[in-house]
Amino acid sequence: MIYLDNAATTKPNEWAFEQAQAYALEKFYNPSALYTEGYALQSELKKARSALLSKVADENFFELIFTSCGTESDNQAIFSFARRGNAVTTAGEHSAVLAPFAELKNRGSVETRVAPLKKDGRVDEEKLLALVDGKTSFVSVMQVNNEVGAINDINAIAKAVKAKNPRVIFHCDGVQGYGKIPFRLSKEIDLYSISAHKIGGMKGVGALIKRKSLVLPPYLIGGGQEAGRRSGTENVFGIKQFEFAAERKFATLKEDYERIKGYRELLWERLDKEVFFRISSKEATPYILSVSAIGLRGEILLHMANDMGLIIGTGSACSSNAKNRYSKVVLACGYDEKTADGVLRLSFSSQTTEDEVLEAAKILNEIAVDLKRRMK
Repeated sequence: MIYLDNAATTKPNEWAFEQAQAYALEKFYNPSALYTEGYALQSELKKARSALLSKVADENFFELIFTSCGTESDNQAIFSFARRGNAVTTAGEHSAVLAPFAELKNRGSVETRVAPLKKDGRVDEEKLLALVDGKTSFVSVMQVNNEVGAINDINAIAKAVKAKNPRVIFHCDGVQGYGKIPFRLSKEIDLYSISAHKIGGMKGVGALIKRKSLVLPPYLIGGGQEAGRRSGTENVFGIKQFEFAAERKFATLKEDYERIKGYRELLWERLDKEVFFRISSKEATPYILSVSAIGLRGEILLHMANDMGLIIGTGSACSSNAKNRYSKVVLACGYDEKTADGVLRLSFSSQTTEDEVLEAAKILNEIAVDLKRRMK
């Protein structure tokens, strides 16, 4: 089976899994416990926190809070700080941001504003800044679009936003960027969400990186874990596995970036241009290639590919149960419904091989031609 839906989730890194097993089977204690075995785990959490944070940020200015996933991290950021005036985001955000923004609108306490996208999926920065004014309390811009792979220069965007309104809290959904693209957080970014299972970690673990000077209200209230900012017994096994997976991922980040970029271009080169239209730009993340088989149903091609031993996606897995059959992101890029209906998302990991890419292109060409023939 060839797996090219890594933007949805990645296979857990086996080395990291083995390294972390002791925290599930032997060091299974509650880290909030007062006895020696439990209390000792606090130092393990501190080590993991430092290791994950230092990969993208200066520990003198930022700190990290563990959560259950990227969605929770996004929700905590939004509901903790988008409490007055207006809040601004983009049309390309993951549902973990767009759904909370919709909830803010339903509550009526905060005006929500949405900036449009450029053709390649990046936010239109000029129009985003036009939405920011003196009453803006919160801005959220994703780093890497999970459907088309467009990369926003969030350091530059955050700087421009703060120049217009220094009081704005700037948040970034970094789930598709962390561990995949070379990057360091600038001082203008206040909050940054990450997720373990996108880089070989386990599902059920995420984190919210925050500027130290920012006072973060708790989103989950209870036992007071994570210094009172996120209650709930920490998943020590998952957190340590996240730490070890990140260690492996960041060790080869730049080499993987170039290699996967080559695979992405090789796959596009081998696809039948009479059938497939490219949506992802060459400047997008190497890990995502979105194409459209215009005139064909992407969902049908997905199932046909699955029958042939190839696992791919059609967009965000988190929106697969949505009533709207068309990708909101692709439509927001300016494409019509016919193009959006044929979208396939092919996403890679550092474990993807050249042979898999070549075989995937062969399968996709075969099934697309077969489906076109059947439709005549």
